[in-house]
Amino acid sequence: MEDRPQQIIIKKVKKAKGGGAHGGSWKVAYADFVTAMMAFFLLLWLLSMVSDERRAAVSEYFLKYSIFQESGSSALDLKDSKATDPRFPQDASGQPASLASVNVRGKSQAEFGQKRGKQTTDARDEDLVKKIRTSIDDKMAAYRDQVLVDVIEGGIRVQVIDSDGSMMFPLGSAKPTQRAREILQVVADNMNQIPGKIVVEGHTDAAPFRGGQVTNWELSTSRASAARRVLEESGTDPTRIARVVGYADQELLLPLDPRDQRNRRISIIVLHPEN
Repeated sequence: MEDRPQQIIIKKVKKAKGGGAHGGSWKVAYADFVTAMMAFFLLLWLLSMVSDERRAAVSEYFLKYSIFQESGSSALDLKDSKATDPRFPQDASGQPASLASVNVRGKSQAEFGQKRGKQTTDARDEDLVKKIRTSIDDKMAAYRDQVLVDVIEGGIRVQVIDSDGSMMFPLGSAKPTQRAREILQVVADNMNQIPGKIVVEGHTDAAPFRGGQVTNWELSTSRASAARRVLEESGTDPTRIARVVGYADQELLLPLDPRDQRNRRISIIVLHPEN
């Protein structure tokens, strides 16, 4: 048999890259899953911090929601404060109009009774706020923009703030101006008609202040005490004063503008008798 030349066969093997047929796509899917789970648990955490009334409002909102409506209102449009400042909502009860008709599971009749009692208290507070606003408008219309009246948890608050050309106290001083005394006297006349203990708070802006050993802490406390003395001179029973405290610049009225003069203010709170 005649010898034939040997044939050399070269076989090229292609190696699969990136995990074979599936490639690395599973990593993307897994990352999406983890992100979704994180968002889900974040939602659960946020819902756990929301009050029963707000959850009920959200539930009612989605039960009545329609994509065919041109617009809707927010289910969480609830405010803890109804200040007379134009930047705040006015004459709002702080609760959805139809919230009373929402049936929340797991609540006893006693708990619903407590809520009804709270709504009654809120309505009474709103009436008192309107009376105070009316009194200030009638007696001190020129200064009405310096007085904010609102309902807070536990009572009614009146805040007297600085404005352009009308300061409650001279800069760096704890001696009230004559205008401050006039405003505080009108506030005292109204507060004296409302039962409950009184809290007086002093607030400054965030501008640093040092006069010897005095800082904004001492200044805000001294101003609160000066306001207390004016209230007592205007007929407020000293035994009703429960607390006089200064907060310096730690509770700003306008957090986005810490040095705004309106952050300098005196807050007078009448607590509900049960508090």
